[in-house]
Amino acid sequence: MPMDFLRRIKDSQFPLALHEEADIRNAIVLEAAGLIEARLPPPGVPLTQGPSIIFRVTPEGRAALSKAERTD
Repeated sequence: MPMDFLRRIKDSQFPLALHEEADIRNAIVLEAAGLIEARLPPPGVPLTQGPSIIFRVTPEGRAALSKAERTD
């Protein structure tokens, strides 16, 4: 689930390289929502082909995490 992935990476050192297809899929969703900044494979390209790198969790991503923690 993308929010679980976001919780897992929130304190990582960036840039963060992704290698697992599930992580890349989560990152695609989070980037589309504006919760992370990343360089990810474009549509139509196999997910594990080329680099997948997260540069940071955006302020919106950190706010979403805070909100989710308050409702848990």
